[in-house]
This record gives sequence, structure tokens and C-alpha cells, in this order.
Amino acid sequence: METKETPKKEKKDKKEKAPKIPESQGILTQLLIALAVFLLISAGYSTVKEYFAKGPEDVPLSQIAADVRAGLVAELTISGNTIEGRYKDESEKVSRKESEASFTETLSNYGVSAEQLAGVKIIVTDQGGARYWFLTLAPLLIPVLLLVGIMWYLSRQMRGGGGMQAFTFGRSLARLVSPEDEQQKVTFKDVAGAREAKAELTEIVDFLKNPKKFIQIGARIPKGVLLMGGPGTGKTLLARAVAGEGGVPFYSISGSEFVEMFVGVGASRVRDTFQVAKKSAPAILFIDEIDAIGRIRGTGVGGGNDEREQTLNQILVEMDGFEPNESVIVMAATNRPDVLDPALLRPGRFDRRVMIDLPDRRDREEILTVHARQKPLGPDVKLGVIAERTPGFSGADLANLMNEAAILAAREDRKEVTQYDLIRSIEKVMLGPERRSHVLNKKEKEITAYHEAGHALIASVLKYADPVHKVSIISRGRAAGYTLKLPLDDRRMQSKLEFLDDIAVSLGGYIAEKMIYNDVTTGASNDLQVLTALARDMVTKYGMSDKLGPMAYEAQPGRTLFGAGIEPGELSQEVASQVDAEVKAIVTEAHKRGLEVITTHRKVLDAIAKALVEVETIEREEFEKILIANGIVPKKKEDIEHQPLV
Repeated sequence: METKETPKKEKKDKKEKAPKIPESQGILTQLLIALAVFLLISAGYSTVKEYFAKGPEDVPLSQIAADVRAGLVAELTISGNTIEGRYKDESEKVSRKESEASFTETLSNYGVSAEQLAGVKIIVTDQGGARYWFLTLAPLLIPVLLLVGIMWYLSRQMRGGGGMQAFTFGRSLARLVSPEDEQQKVTFKDVAGAREAKAELTEIVDFLKNPKKFIQIGARIPKGVLLMGGPGTGKTLLARAVAGEGGVPFYSISGSEFVEMFVGVGASRVRDTFQVAKKSAPAILFIDEIDAIGRIRGTGVGGGNDEREQTLNQILVEMDGFEPNESVIVMAATNRPDVLDPALLRPGRFDRRVMIDLPDRRDREEILTVHARQKPLGPDVKLGVIAERTPGFSGADLANLMNEAAILAAREDRKEVTQYDLIRSIEKVMLGPERRSHVLNKKEKEITAYHEAGHALIASVLKYADPVHKVSIISRGRAAGYTLKLPLDDRRMQSKLEFLDDIAVSLGGYIAEKMIYNDVTTGASNDLQVLTALARDMVTKYGMSDKLGPMAYEAQPGRTLFGAGIEPGELSQEVASQVDAEVKAIVTEAHKRGLEVITTHRKVLDAIAKALVEVETIEREEFEKILIANGIVPKKKEDIEHQPLV
């Protein structure tokens, strides 16, 4: 049985992988074919006409008259200006007369007497018949019918391919995932991590499966569920999992698909979308990126588009308007809940909000396990180690990591994904691909080595800085080199002392370059931008300035507070000067601490830079050996856990 099934599967795969012709190329091909058919019909019309016009021999009228005088003609048929003669020997001939003259007058002009004409049977008929009308109307009808057919066919193609839909602008664009579709069905087993979010959504699944249990006790299931979280945290996947667990239709649409250039189209699509969902009730209607149309009204945030506001108003009415809508649960996803209109978030609309955070270490390991199902892993693969080295990674980042590892293995013609592939993929996802062609000369290589050694040394000495996992001078992305620092445990918040150490670490490359070469390069430009922004946030957002106190002086552009917009840059000139002074003081103090570390441990700096020049990349084990050889104790997890709270 296996030998019979294998060719079928291969045949199916080949069929699925057949190249798809672009839509524009297909329409152009169809137009050329239609034009060729039209030219062939036009060129062959004379041939068709001659075919249908075959019949009696065409002779001059004088010949017909002479044959009548000679008594050879037995019958004459007159149809308009056409004269057909049937001879006594059963032959037939045809001729034509002048339209102004009568038949008898015409023959008399050719010398045919009345006695000679009396011996011939004369039949007069009206013009008509299929052949006559075809020959008369074909030159007009065939081109017209051909053009009408081409226009109808192209209009169908454009409607089916997502082109101009002049008569269907207001129709719903929601895509349906049927509960019977096993290939697209997603359940909670396919969603790793997000334990709290899945617990919140389990009630929605229970309602879809057994609504009477809630109705009998007087409970009202939330009409709207708002999924909030960063990009790639699995909001859409969770919504699909709820529909898959509940076994109900899943309608999905993006918020931007409601709004068009024509006024009223968005509101019409909202009405049609809800009507379609109600027909399949119970069902789930999922609106992705709802902040595209759900931004706060009246503050100018989002451009104040009237069409967008009409669309939002229609959504508000459909969710909790005049008609009860208990059987359709609306789920929406956004990574900007702060810009949503308060009317969307009031009870009766999106009255249940589910926050989806970045996965912790255990969640990351579960997510990696899910994405490793279809990939052959080598015996050395330890997903727990990969989970430890990927703090801050979202579910989408981890999926990309596993995919990049499989690509690396396939590129090197290996059948299994190894631990080395996964480790390389971490750096590729974080920093970008290696640029082996970006070769540094000897001087630049040495400067880069001291630059990265400065970052790594300060990070290893300062108490609250993250430990170093890898140092490299191989270019990745836009960086000539990089120092990979990872926390020993997941953190949900950061303290002031940690921020101060991070700023000092960011200055490590700048300090090392200036100390060794008494000069600085452009390699520190990005470090300076990052640390300056962090120092300003400490002062203006986090209240970590002793001089200015616990106050927030700036807000992110476009943020809202209690339904009102907050505009950035509302500082007075005096306060702005104080902010600048505090930022400078923080950076200056961090520079002083970093310079002290590098001055004290100059030998360690030289040892790290020398090793980087020789091998270009130092992993954590080799790096810690260099530290231990020079009297520096590497950081351990126990040291971090016993640090005092700030």
C-alpha cells in the first residue's frame, strides 16, 4: 500500500506547487486571445459569406433574357432585385436587375416579348430567411457580441481576484474559518504559554458549548473580548483557538479593511459583517488591529477621518445598540489599548480585557516545543537552554528562531537541526545575519575588539549589569561587532541601579576607544543614542531624578489619558533646562564609573581584546575563563537573587 500511495502524494505535491500565473499577466493574455479571435472572425467573414452564398451560377441579366427568348427557361423566381432561373435541363442560374425598373419592363428592354414570357412560370417571393438575415446582421452583431462577452468575462475575473468591485463595496470582507476545516482548526493545545489568558478565555468556550448554564443563573457572557499585548504574542492565535475549542465559525477581518475612500462604505461593511456572523450564530467575529478604526474621537489622533468615525460609530451600535446580539461574540486585538475610544471599552461592549504578556522561560520552552514538532532535532538539542537565552522573545520571534535554524541546517545539507543551529539563529533574529563580506582592516579590527571588550568588561564588573554570554567582532546587521548580554532570570521591572549600570555599560566602548587610542570613532554613535534616551526616560518618565522628584514630565506621542490627548513637549523653558542638566549628570556619573572600571582592570581589557582579534568570537565559557584568570568572579544566578530590592 505504501508504494501505491507514494506516487499519488508526489503527484499531489507537484500539483500544489505548480507556478501561479500573476493576475495582471493572465488578464493581458486573455485580452490578446480575444483580439486574435476577433481578427480571425473579421478576416474569415468573407469566406463564411461565400460559403452561405453558394448556389446557382451567377450570370448577366442579358444571358437570362436570351435563354427566355430561346425557350430554355422553365421557371423564374423574383426576390427583390434577384432573379433566379430554373432551366428545363434542371440547371439553375441567378442574376440581378435594376431596383428602379420592374421585372417585365427589364426583360422587354432585352427583347423578350409577352408571348415568350408567357411560356415561363414566374414566382414572386419576399426577401427573408435565415441566410438573408445572417448575412445582413452578422457584420454588426458578431463584433458587438464578442466585445460584450469579453467585458463580462473580465469583470468576473476582476471581482474574483479582488479588483474593482463597483457593486460590492459595502459587502463584508470577513474571511471564514469553518469548524469542519481540520487543516485550519486551532485549539488551546496549539497555543503554548499564555496560561492566564487561556484561563480567561475558557469561560467564552464554555458559553459557546453550553450557554444554558450561564443563562439559567442570570449570568451574561461578555459581548466583546479585547486581547491586548505586544506584537507577536499570539493574540490572533488565541482568538482562533477559542473558535476551535467552541466548534463555532470564525470570521476574521482587519480594522483597516473597513475603511475605504468612499464615505459610508466602512459603516456598510460593519453592518454586513455582523449580519453574516448572525446568520451563522453562535459565532466569533474577530477584528484584528482594531485601533485602526477605534482610535479616540475628537482629539485629532488618527487624522480625524469622518469615514473612520462613522465606521467606529456603527461598530458601537452593532455591539450594544438597539438589537440584542447575544449569539455573536466579538473579539478584537490591539497592541495600543491606550489610544482606543472610551466608548469601546465601556461595559456592554469590550467589557472583558485579556492581557497577553511576553512568555517567561517556561512558556518559551513550551512554545519552542510546539514549533519543533515538524522539525527533526539532533540528540544535542536542549530547548531549555535556548529558552534561557531568549528573554524578551515573543512567540513569533521563537517561531522565526526555529525556522531560521531549520534553514541553516538545510543550507548545510544536514538532515537534523542541532543546538549550534539554534544558538546561531538567536543572534540572527536579534541582530541580523552575519556579514562575512564586511571585512575590517587590521586597524579597524583592533579598534572594534577594544570597543566590544570595554562593553564586556564593565558588564562583568558592575553589580547590577546583565552577565555577558558572547562577544564578537563579526559584523551582524548594522553593527561591526556586538556584546550579547542576557539576564540570568526573567524580569518584569527594572530598578534605577540597573538602569545606571546599563548606561555605564553602553559607554564602555566609547571609554575604551578614548583610553587606548586617545580618539573616538563613529562606532559608538548608536550606543550614545541609546544611553541618552534611557537617561532622559529615567528623568521624564520614571521619576528617578533626585532633583526633579517623582514626576512625569513627558508622555509618548499620541498617548491618551482618561479620553483626553496628552501632547508631548509641554515643559517650560526652566524645567527643560533642569531635565537636560539631570540627563547630563546621569551620563557623566556613568562615564566616571565606567572609566574607573576600565582603568582598574586594564589588563583584563587587553586580554579580551587580544582574544577577539585572534578568534573573532568568544563564547561565555571562554570569556569567564579570562575573567577568572585575572581575578574577576563571574556572576551567578544566586548573586542576582540575593541582591537587595531598590
